[in-house]
Amino acid sequence: MQLKDANRYRVDWLISFAAVIRHGGFSAAAKALYRSQSRVSTHVAELEQAIGAQLFDRSAHPPQLTPEGRLLQRHCDEILRRLEALSDLSSASGSARGEVHVGLYPSAAAYVFPRAVLRLQRSHPDISVVLHEADARTLEKALQHGEIDLSVRHTLPVVRASGFSSTVLWREPLVAVFPSAHPLAGAGSVRLRQLAEQTLVIMGESSQESGNQTEPHLAFANAGLQPNVGFRATQPQTMVSLVRHGLGVGMTNALAMTTANLDGTSLVPVADTSSERVVALWWHADQPRSAAIEAVREAILAVPPPRFPSRADSRPGEVLIP
Repeated sequence: MQLKDANRYRVDWLISFAAVIRHGGFSAAAKALYRSQSRVSTHVAELEQAIGAQLFDRSAHPPQLTPEGRLLQRHCDEILRRLEALSDLSSASGSARGEVHVGLYPSAAAYVFPRAVLRLQRSHPDISVVLHEADARTLEKALQHGEIDLSVRHTLPVVRASGFSSTVLWREPLVAVFPSAHPLAGAGSVRLRQLAEQTLVIMGESSQESGNQTEPHLAFANAGLQPNVGFRATQPQTMVSLVRHGLGVGMTNALAMTTANLDGTSLVPVADTSSERVVALWWHADQPRSAAIEAVREAILAVPPPRFPSRADSRPGEVLIP
């Protein structure tokens, strides 16, 4: 059936049909609906004519559903449930409600998502938030294709799609991750030229294009240095494990390290770079106005930025806790 053919069926017919089943007869259905019995009978008759089948065996007392009537009952109940949900949405008395899909990269998801959801549960209990956790490029495509409504991702690699709006949530420093036995593990800070001499483990995607669009690569490029990247990892715990086993020195953003087990390693701030990870909230500039999306956006914006020790105050091996 074409969607336009649905206009042949009136909601009143379905309501009367369902009431006859629920209340056990035409007379009882009429009383429950505050309608005349003839009106209820007419509704059912018109529904039968539109479908082309008899729905009740009227010779039985009370009337019994025919096989066609039993089939319609399943569809009717579902239709009326969905209409009831639609009615709830339209009569929300100004309160935001709905299901909002939010995409975040892993360490931001660990920090932002629970805090935003707890805030929403207090302020907008009728909003359901669905978490989509993925890397930056995947989040960009999901937002572009309408699979998510909002995205929290870093600004590198550079967003290629057009039509997005964004607002910066926070900036965070870069840190080096050394094996505990490394000579620089006890340093108060480390410089880029020292890291350029090490085999590095970098967080990021392995493709040539995206792999070079990371904060560490930008920091080295700005300093005129060429890093020796031995491995790329997409999960913080993988980076830490590679470092712990002596396969390189890690370099990444500070927040990523709050989600990893740092046993056997030491975090050291990178002292001589102004290159930072910039994290932003993204959405479609032409996104339809939605009270639910706006409420989730406000909840994310209300989450305080992670706090990181200043380079001067950092201690060797200190775990950065936002």
